[in-house]
Amino acid sequence: MAFSPWHSKQEDALHIPAIGLDLRVRLPPDASDAALTVIETTNAPGFGPPLHRHAETEVFRVLTGRYLFEVDGRRFYADAGDVVTAPSGAAHAFVNVTDAPAQQFILILPGLDATAFFTQLGDVMRDGVPDRALLNDFGKRWGVEFLGPPLRAE
Repeated sequence: MAFSPWHSKQEDALHIPAIGLDLRVRLPPDASDAALTVIETTNAPGFGPPLHRHAETEVFRVLTGRYLFEVDGRRFYADAGDVVTAPSGAAHAFVNVTDAPAQQFILILPGLDATAFFTQLGDVMRDGVPDRALLNDFGKRWGVEFLGPPLRAE
């Protein structure tokens, strides 16, 4: 596997306020022959993705804050330093349960074009979470099945 040189800069951030997300691509899929994508995210308080599943495995390392995760029906909290894995095909979601922005470092295996995916997702969710049919129509283009609403802090 040949790796391409890549340098990520702070100004490369995607800002998607409608879904409470700032995202930086730290390693795009073309830098690893599509083996993985590395992103760093900041989630606003109370924000996280709807319950969903896809073929990619995701490995989350919480950098700051606290998150409530659900992976295949099991709910648990993850704090700074914790690592959570959502294997391929596992239904999963998370939410920032603090009153401040929280950050994660996320590996996506195999890689995907996170810039395009999250930009398009931001467009679909610009007015809040749309109905499941509209969300799944978007998801079909990316191999993502949306299964339910975002988690809420308990």
